[in-house]
Amino acid sequence: MSRFLRGVAILWVALRHGLDELVLSRFSRPWVRVLTRWITVGRRLDAPRGQRLRETLQQLGPIFVKFGQVLSTRRDLMPADIADELALLQDRVPPFDPAIAVATIERSFKKPIGDIFVSFERTPVASASIAQVHFAVLRDRDGREREVAVKVLRPGMLEAIEKDLALMRMVAGWVSRLSADGRRLKPREVVREFDNYLHDELDLVREAANAAQLRRNMAGLDLVLIPEVFWDWCHSDVLVMERMRGVPISQVAQLREAGVDIPRLARDGVTIFFTQVFRDGFFHADMHPGNIMVSTAAETFGRYISLDFGIVGSLTAVDKEYLAQNFTAFFRRDYKRVAELHIESGWVPRDTRANELEGAIRAVCEPYFDRPLKEISLGMVLLRLFQTSRRFQVEIQPQLVLLQKTLLNIEGLGRQLDPELDLWSTAKPFLERWMREQLGPRRLWRELQAEAPHYAQMLPELPRLLHSWLRQPSQQGESQALQELLTEQRRTNRLLQRLIYAGLGFVLGLIVVQLVIRITVL
Repeated sequence: MSRFLRGVAILWVALRHGLDELVLSRFSRPWVRVLTRWITVGRRLDAPRGQRLRETLQQLGPIFVKFGQVLSTRRDLMPADIADELALLQDRVPPFDPAIAVATIERSFKKPIGDIFVSFERTPVASASIAQVHFAVLRDRDGREREVAVKVLRPGMLEAIEKDLALMRMVAGWVSRLSADGRRLKPREVVREFDNYLHDELDLVREAANAAQLRRNMAGLDLVLIPEVFWDWCHSDVLVMERMRGVPISQVAQLREAGVDIPRLARDGVTIFFTQVFRDGFFHADMHPGNIMVSTAAETFGRYISLDFGIVGSLTAVDKEYLAQNFTAFFRRDYKRVAELHIESGWVPRDTRANELEGAIRAVCEPYFDRPLKEISLGMVLLRLFQTSRRFQVEIQPQLVLLQKTLLNIEGLGRQLDPELDLWSTAKPFLERWMREQLGPRRLWRELQAEAPHYAQMLPELPRLLHSWLRQPSQQGESQALQELLTEQRRTNRLLQRLIYAGLGFVLGLIVVQLVIRITVL
């Protein structure tokens, strides 16, 4: 019943803001226009369409706000007026009462706000779907005053998210049972992955740990800054980290005035993304413009500043290697290898004909090479690949859904910064270098170095362990066969001993006989 009521509430909010009118107005047939005028009687729909869509998503809650954030980065897919309005969802969601934020901080640390911070700005500097941020000054352990950003979780987030996730699970169940593509699309697994990411985002201690990990990973890259976390003042509802100063990456004109090399900034963004994905297997997965700034300080001029680490993605070594091989083959236009990798990984049925899959992939991808980003829509490429995947029964990989979302964000960001960016040529050298390091002698040497202490500890124990293992009674498999082999070997050894003894006895007998004969003759 709760899921039904939530569905009714979503429909009511959509109708209240006239989203039905927005959809129907896209059709040019006269009878549709008449229907549109008829169903909008009695409703005031004079607000711009972008504003109506944004207000609908805001009212529906955090999951819908995040959907709007993703759409806001895709100006190639959305009209400019709608994209501009949805961009406000990145950090301009209406804030909650600052008194609630102060109460949350005091409840979390069991201290008055004045005992925690030297000063605290009650007006939030940013407000998003999950939390809002206040600036403050904190005295650290060394007695120094540090400027910090205090992130406070919105009240009632868990209940709001659970309602929408319950509805998504129900719809996923319907798709799984009723759709012919239910097994291939794995809707339940995709929703489960989404569920995990959202619940992780509600724990600000986990976000602090994500920030600390990314800060360590990116320390030697000199392309991106990650704020320091103040662990003494972190709680599941409150996160205190270093205040970062910079220009929002969406303010391209301001960045140009400051002297930032915009084409280089776009290339650096691609490098950061591929480094996090393929080198570290741990990547920032919420890279919309509201979470990214650019430093204009002299010592860090032109570097990215990453914020909001509630959603991160991680990949296993198998996932990284498989994806890297796919990307490398793709950039080399080796579509045959791409098809073979899909078959080897089990993403498509084993009986799939590689030459047919190769031809389908070539038809989708080949038209987009050697073009600047402004003439490419990765969203359209993925859509065509999705249509192809249906023909070849390609199974959706839930663990990669977050990576695909992030890749779309990166493309949208690159499009805003430098439409002339050649995404393929920028990424290709990085991936080829990574593949050489991962699959060549360097990888073997690194693994030997990493395992050397373990081998050194294990080597002296090998004789004893082998002896103990051989002496153990075995009941099955190879151990039983080995035991039988040892028994047979012992029997053979005993037979050989007897033969040797018999031979020695025979030889000794001959010697004795000869001696007796000689003595007799003498």
